[in-house]
Amino acid sequence: MQITNKTNPWPKGWGQKTSIMGVINLTPDSFSDGGDFNSKKKVLDQVNHFFRNGVDVIDLGSQSTRPGADEVGPNIEIKRLLPYLKLIKSEYPDILISIDTFNSEVAYEALLNGADWINDVTGGRRDKGILDVVSKFNCPFVITHSRGNSKNMNKLSKYNKLLTEVKCSLDTLIKNALEKNISKKNIIVDPGIGFSKDINQNLEILKNLDVFKNFNLPILIGASRKRFIGEILNEINPKERDIGTLAISCLCSHFNIDIVRVHNVKMNYQVLKVADSIYRK
Repeated sequence: MQITNKTNPWPKGWGQKTSIMGVINLTPDSFSDGGDFNSKKKVLDQVNHFFRNGVDVIDLGSQSTRPGADEVGPNIEIKRLLPYLKLIKSEYPDILISIDTFNSEVAYEALLNGADWINDVTGGRRDKGILDVVSKFNCPFVITHSRGNSKNMNKLSKYNKLLTEVKCSLDTLIKNALEKNISKKNIIVDPGIGFSKDINQNLEILKNLDVFKNFNLPILIGASRKRFIGEILNEINPKERDIGTLAISCLCSHFNIDIVRVHNVKMNYQVLKVADSIYRK
């Protein structure tokens, strides 16, 4: 039996523009905004800010996936997540909420309490039970390319043919999802910028985004404020990398990418309104 939370769990204008996923991390240790949203007021203020400035989906995470992060386990993840998820859904029932998790228990509890999407940075590789959960709830599912985990991903960036290997891995993850009766119409692919990839590999993926269109599936790019942008700009502070992020959002508009995952929703909304008017009209 499938459980469907929303009749239409997709943003308005899906596929006709570059949609925006706004990030809110409910963690003390995320690389950009860890510890920033540690009260109900701060979270609701940020949701309201996102809502007023063009967000399409809000991505809530209660387990940091930055390089080196400690795993807290599903119980703490759920304890961090559910009060804020319930609060947001009560105040903004129509906002689409994605949950950034690789744990099946977290995904189940989140979807049971009104979440709309699951965004798994391992694409079901880490906890295969998450595929059963997504199938049961018949919800959109972001499948991301990554290797290893937060502790060892930076040591796993050796590729013979980067684009071929990333595509092959994504193809396997997609097949795994389809075998669990996850509908193809619910799958979104993410080539995993910053996950087990160095600066040149991230740039190679961005230069060749068309390669991933062969899946005939929506594409998400999550490059916002990541380290490689800081390396290019010589900028240590992640919050000072928004202009670099905007350059990538413009590139995504040029490639007709379906959705970008960003921290600064307002700036990205404004630049994408202009970029989409150039590239998508």
